[in-house]
Amino acid sequence: MAHKHKNKASHQDTCCSLEDNKTVTNNQTDCCSSESDTENHSGHDHDHDHSNGGEGVLKMFFPSIVSFVLLLVALLFDNYFQQSWFNGWIRIVWYVIAYIPVGFPVLKDAFQSIRSGTVFSEFFLMSVATIGAFGIGQYAEGVTVMLFYAIGELFQVMAVQKAKSNIKSLLDERPDVANVVQGQTVVAIKASEVTIGAIIELKPGEKLALDGKLLSDYATFNTAALTGESKPDSKSKGETILAGMINLNSIARIEVTTAFKDSKLSKILEMVQDATAKKAPTELFIRKFAKIYTPIIVYLAIAICLVPILFVETYVFKEWLYRALIFLVVSCPCALVISIPLGYFGGIGAASKNGILFKGSTFLDTMAAIQVVVMDKTGTLTKGVFKVQKVVSIGIPEADLVNYSAAIEAKSTHPVGSAILEYANNATNKTLVSDVTEISGLGLKGLVDGKEILVGNPKLMNKFNIDYDKQLDTIPFTIIVVAIDKKYSGYFLIADEIKEDAKTAIESLHQINIKTILLSGDNQAVVSAVAKELNIDEAFGDLLPENKVEKVAALINQKLKVAFVGDGVNDAPVIALAQAGIAMGGLGSDATIETADIVIQNDQPTKIFTAIAIGRKTKQIVWQNISLAFSVKLIVLILGAGGLASMWEAVFADVGVALLAILNAVRIQRMKF
Repeated sequence: MAHKHKNKASHQDTCCSLEDNKTVTNNQTDCCSSESDTENHSGHDHDHDHSNGGEGVLKMFFPSIVSFVLLLVALLFDNYFQQSWFNGWIRIVWYVIAYIPVGFPVLKDAFQSIRSGTVFSEFFLMSVATIGAFGIGQYAEGVTVMLFYAIGELFQVMAVQKAKSNIKSLLDERPDVANVVQGQTVVAIKASEVTIGAIIELKPGEKLALDGKLLSDYATFNTAALTGESKPDSKSKGETILAGMINLNSIARIEVTTAFKDSKLSKILEMVQDATAKKAPTELFIRKFAKIYTPIIVYLAIAICLVPILFVETYVFKEWLYRALIFLVVSCPCALVISIPLGYFGGIGAASKNGILFKGSTFLDTMAAIQVVVMDKTGTLTKGVFKVQKVVSIGIPEADLVNYSAAIEAKSTHPVGSAILEYANNATNKTLVSDVTEISGLGLKGLVDGKEILVGNPKLMNKFNIDYDKQLDTIPFTIIVVAIDKKYSGYFLIADEIKEDAKTAIESLHQINIKTILLSGDNQAVVSAVAKELNIDEAFGDLLPENKVEKVAALINQKLKVAFVGDGVNDAPVIALAQAGIAMGGLGSDATIETADIVIQNDQPTKIFTAIAIGRKTKQIVWQNISLAFSVKLIVLILGAGGLASMWEAVFADVGVALLAILNAVRIQRMKF
């Protein structure tokens, strides 16, 4: 599938990604009307300071302030404080000087655009409209149109910077230096030069530069950079620690397990950088539309100016030229070309703030249309860790049953044995264990404090002719039965623990009329039990990876929009097949995360609903902007062509609507999902 391929992007690409349609020159931002405009202006300087504070903002607005002051003085001289000297060529020169600070950058870009083969750009429209206004003696209106255009563009730059701030902040999350233990000393080394197996010392408040394994007994980390969750996460010796996590308490030592470029955080940043290269269909349509729309508007403006000479008895060229110029100003597609990408970028930013990474704006549209969510079980809805859920003792104290069983299981490496040991808190050092033998496929037999202990599945009891509760055979989860001195003494119920928010996730999806399906390789009884507990619509067990692919393909063949959520390597093929592939990024395999369109960093199932909500809200805002821009422009275009609208209405229809659309687009970043 073509959309799975990745475009490698640089840091600069990310910072300028929203400016695919914008070029910043001489403190003036220019809104391009097509992709080719971007290419034509690729040599422009992108290094201006567009920060929102102090000198940066003053520097941005300085040309507009100069133009505004000169325009204001001219209007006062024209209308309120008439001066005999403010006439003729002096008046014209004054307005020209007022025009230059805001008009020259646009004229320059229009010229460069024409030289490179793109005549019908927004720069061209604004240049023709304002120069035309000067040509018919409407100096004040010519300056005003360009001034408002310039101010509107500057507000767009500020909106873009705000929209990018959530995602750009991720670029600062990856430390460049790591403190590596070398013998008795600690040396600061570039993170990119640290080798696998090196030991990093992490002080409280410091951020980890590479993925690794905790060597200290215990440590607490802030994981917000990766998961979007501010709640501290406690880790024990041997657990995985990821780059970007911040140590919160005592000094911790971590053994590096992954190269700098392969760390989870590096992959996240790469995903973010690639995200803006994949445009949503609506965004691509608007770009193509602008290429056709702009020349049509120019030809219509010419027609408005010249065609009436054939039909109007008292034709006045100056009057019809004025109408044509209004038509040109209104027609500028800036509100569409900027606010729509800004809306999608805002959606990606809002998602990253919630620990969800969209690999492109196209997937926001996809999630908005999802009808069915198909989920894997282990690692997606469950924690992927075996735990003792229930202990029943028969004829002996429960503590004795646990201790005897744990003493035997301490000699095993099976995950079930580990679960029993964890439940017993590894308290086996006070018992004398001997003659432990493994009975393949059944369990363990041994002596604990002189007592014969059998620990295993019900088949082990059958092998030694020990009576036990036959109802245990009907329980779908893993049952470990214990016999002491050939007498049935109780059992452990062991199961993969369901995630705390799994039920809420399913309920939330049902509330927005999304069907839920569970696919798993586990036996059908276990899968059905989990589905029943979570109220999942359909559940299928005993599936191989190819069977999951067949199930999802069948849904797609029914013309349904399908999202698949998984975490294991075996989920990668079906994630690639679904219209929206979602990976659990915390526990998920690298192959699955690489293949997925969307990555949930904290592994919470409720984030599936959040991703859909963000997708739907983004699409809603984008279409609100399209409707607003088209409706207002159409009304003013008709009024302008009929001589019922002045240049002031034209300014509102262009700059005013653009600002309203931008404010609407950035609104998504303040929303709580």
